Amino acid sequence: MNNVFKKIFVNGLWSQNASLVQLLGLCPLLAITTNAVNGVMLSLATLLVMIISNVAISSLRKFIPHEIRIPIFILTVASLVTAVDLLFNAFFHDLYLVLGIFIPLIVTNCIVLARVEAFAAKNAVTESAFDGFAMGLGLLWTLFLLGGLREIFAAGQLFSGIEMVLPSLSAIRIFPESYPNVLLFALPPGAFLMLGFLIAAKNFIEDKKA
Repeated sequence: MNNVFKKIFVNGLWSQNASLVQLLGLCPLLAITTNAVNGVMLSLATLLVMIISNVAISSLRKFIPHEIRIPIFILTVASLVTAVDLLFNAFFHDLYLVLGIFIPLIVTNCIVLARVEAFAAKNAVTESAFDGFAMGLGLLWTLFLLGGLREIFAAGQLFSGIEMVLPSLSAIRIFPESYPNVLLFALPPGAFLMLGFLIAAKNFIEDKKA
């Protein structure tokens, strides 16, 4: 991996993490991470849209008039999100019902539009595809960690709802049945608190490295 791709990967995964540094896409991040499965599946949908939209915009960047670039970006992203929405409905219908409006709302997700505008519209196809992958991967691990921690503290288990994706699997019990479920972490205030702890942890690690 040369220096360019290494920088893109580190930026997406850590240095410019969309959730912990740029604080983009907080609506789905806080609303859908009631468990790890929801967070991961929405992240995968977003990752797929980011990769393809970055490739599409990068390929056409020289032909897109600057004055109408934003409508074209939104139209491109909306077309891809519609396809992903239909795929989820067809193959993961139960999960599709749980994720609800948050799949279509990927169209307005600041993460997707920000990377299209800031990176794909100015760089080659290969780098743009990798940027979409790296940023999506950064979103994925953040939503998985946030959803997993909230689920563990709220219900004492992990991977609740995994049967909607892989019917042969079931949730893992982390704490015993006697664990007093902490409702706070299942509610939006708990999401804000947990996100604050994750941001603080990242800043602490950065300070130690410095």
